[in-house]
Amino acid sequence: MAMEGRYEEGIGRRKQSTARVRLFEGGGEFVVNGKSLEQYFTRDVDVRTILAPLKATGFENKFDISVKVMGGGVTGQADAVKLGIARALLKIDPELRPTLRQHGFLTRDARVKERKKPGLKRARKAPQYTKR
Repeated sequence: MAMEGRYEEGIGRRKQSTARVRLFEGGGEFVVNGKSLEQYFTRDVDVRTILAPLKATGFENKFDISVKVMGGGVTGQADAVKLGIARALLKIDPELRPTLRQHGFLTRDARVKERKKPGLKRARKAPQYTKR
């Protein structure tokens, strides 16, 4: 984990998750909160989601990536990391914008948990109706 020197940074967010992603020149080392990518994100679908921007732009194994991610759940964190990587790639090469935009990697997913309403058990679940 000798990631030192110049880097580009991208911040990604999704629901309650925030990811700070740093891309260094290197050979493909990927560290998330001090662990390897596969150790931190154990599900295959999350790993594929995270690596999608790199695959779409052809930059697999061209950067050492350091990620600090906090808050939320596993899928939210994975999507936050994906957005952070896309934003950092954009700083490295602005010509990638059409490709990243076309695949939907630059769009922040604005969906968040809906607030609980008065008189209801949750945001939309009503108490059971009894006629008598």
